[in-house]
Amino acid sequence: MSWIRRFVLPAEWQFPVVILLGTLVGLGCLLVYISNAASYLSDRPGAWINCHVMASEYATWERGSHGRVAVCNDCHVPHDNFLKKYAFKAMDGVRHATVFTLRMEPQGITLNTAAIAVVQENCVRCHVNVVANVTASQVSGGNAHSGGGQLCWDLYRLPWCRGLAEEEGQAQGAYG
Repeated sequence: MSWIRRFVLPAEWQFPVVILLGTLVGLGCLLVYISNAASYLSDRPGAWINCHVMASEYATWERGSHGRVAVCNDCHVPHDNFLKKYAFKAMDGVRHATVFTLRMEPQGITLNTAAIAVVQENCVRCHVNVVANVTASQVSGGNAHSGGGQLCWDLYRLPWCRGLAEEEGQAQGAYG
């Protein structure tokens, strides 16, 4: 019984500690409510537009070929390992929740280094039939950053790839 007494606070500390813990729990609940955190647990692409700066990205996705066949997690989280997928979602989710809740979001959305690697891997994974015969299948986020090739989405901006992207989108749309 003496070990239990070690964890019991002195009487003069009990009320302030309860108030402090209650305040922290209340602030945590307020943070979850303000950030609309529950929406990020879903696979629903509409969660993108919780933040005003994502509206144009959402509209582009919705009207593009990927809007018919893919949702956020298809491109933006790893698919090679269950633990890696949920660890990445957790780290990215905490980062996003912090940035958006504290209103520190940039006006121009860009991928961080970890996200570039994940998106590149997923582009190659889904479009392996298109990139298998070109060096794009060997480009990773890391080596593209150091000049070792172009990322998949950079290639689609080139004039000779636009037609390929449209054809591929139509073919995927027919099956999606």
